[in-house]
Amino acid sequence: MRYDEYRAHDGLGLAALVAAKEVTAAELLDVAQARAAEVAPKLGSVIVRDMDAQARGRLEEPLDGPYAGVPFVIKDLAQDYAGLPTSSGCRALAALPMPEHATVVQRWLDAGLVVFGKTNTPEFGAKGITEPDLFGPARNPWDPSRTPGGSSGGSAAAVAAGIVPVAGASDGGGSIRIPAGCCGLFGLKPGRGIVPSGPRTGETLHGSVTQGVLSRSVRDTAAMLDVIAGTDAVAPFHAAGPDATYAALATADPGQLRIGFVSASALTPDPHPEAVAAVEGAARLLESLGHEVEPVASPVDDRAVARDFLTTWFVHCALTVAEVRRVTGCGDEGFEEDTLLMAALGRAVSGVEHERAIERRHEHVRALAAFHGRYDLLLTPTLAQPPVKVGALDTPLLARLGAKVLLKTRTTGVLPHLGVVEQVIDANLGWVPFTQLANLTGRPAASLPLHWTADGVPLGVQVVGRLGSEGTLLALATQLEAAQPWAERQPVL
Repeated sequence: MRYDEYRAHDGLGLAALVAAKEVTAAELLDVAQARAAEVAPKLGSVIVRDMDAQARGRLEEPLDGPYAGVPFVIKDLAQDYAGLPTSSGCRALAALPMPEHATVVQRWLDAGLVVFGKTNTPEFGAKGITEPDLFGPARNPWDPSRTPGGSSGGSAAAVAAGIVPVAGASDGGGSIRIPAGCCGLFGLKPGRGIVPSGPRTGETLHGSVTQGVLSRSVRDTAAMLDVIAGTDAVAPFHAAGPDATYAALATADPGQLRIGFVSASALTPDPHPEAVAAVEGAARLLESLGHEVEPVASPVDDRAVARDFLTTWFVHCALTVAEVRRVTGCGDEGFEEDTLLMAALGRAVSGVEHERAIERRHEHVRALAAFHGRYDLLLTPTLAQPPVKVGALDTPLLARLGAKVLLKTRTTGVLPHLGVVEQVIDANLGWVPFTQLANLTGRPAASLPLHWTADGVPLGVQVVGRLGSEGTLLALATQLEAAQPWAERQPVL
């Protein structure tokens, strides 16, 4: 099979070719590995490619399921593959093999996928960009000087560049939707509890983190959700699923929806004109399809959401660093300075402050529920500006030097009094202020590739639904995909 033939199909399309014996799984793997060898080093996307023994071993087994024989890559964070390290972008974990498959990985294998690589991620998935010290930066196939987003940036770059049609991803604050918005892909963050986090944990970050995929087609995301959705033995609760499959819901008529849109936030009151154009263009398209669309005020205070999000994230980072130290025995040399600073900020949070940030989630849920009492969906830009340049969000030199002094002298407790949290909010979330809300509230949300800038770079739009509305999001996405197709657009790399 030639690469152009391979690239012309989504994952289900490739599986159909294998089922019809028009191509073999081995031929598909050959094309995927050849494409990875060609572009992954330029993009920093697939950073673990020495899984040939595992992948070829799969070809010796009977493969069954909706994706039998389709090449696949998983994210090097929480998507454990037994016997291989899950580095999480961290030096301390780079050689620590995992004892068993993550639940979602096992479900992907049961669906017949052939895993042959792992994708780049920032350390512990802590940023909306993918530039770990361990593996170097991931780059955007549409413009390699720009980020593919994060934390699933390596997966997004791999799908956009045609290495695979769909790839493993996860989302704790926008980590599926931000890369989708940067790379011209479809990315759905399922609601809380829909996809399991086992077997190592019941849920991560109070349920804010969920597993999923990035894809070029809506039907792949829907079929993949059917593959991985459903509780497991360690889940803290059983999330009710739909009456039909997600694949069937994706092909249903979404009906006439009432949609409220915003283009600015408290964090970014003056977004880039391209972000405004993305939302306004999506609003016009939705109106042309018969939906009721109107501008609205933001249902929440985005700065308050960001503050609560980062408070819990910093505490989680402190816990993660402490646990990695315990398991590996490593010192500060095993972590990036930014991670150590985030952990220090987490240790500076009191128990009462942490609990207050968690409890305020209910306020955000009520505010969003009130909005969804009037509108079916909230429409926003996925990004407040086009994908930033690689290195643009590096910690400034003076700040790094100051951080080294504070870490060395163990005086990081002063950080909260220096306005560091607000600086982190403005510097790191100001370009992606719209995505954290769905994580804190546990609502499903999706990024759709409906806009490209004048420079030819994607800038997606986000839709946030009410609890249990994954089917509505998929049905609307299918309608938009048919009205304004995106899958045939190809990047420069």
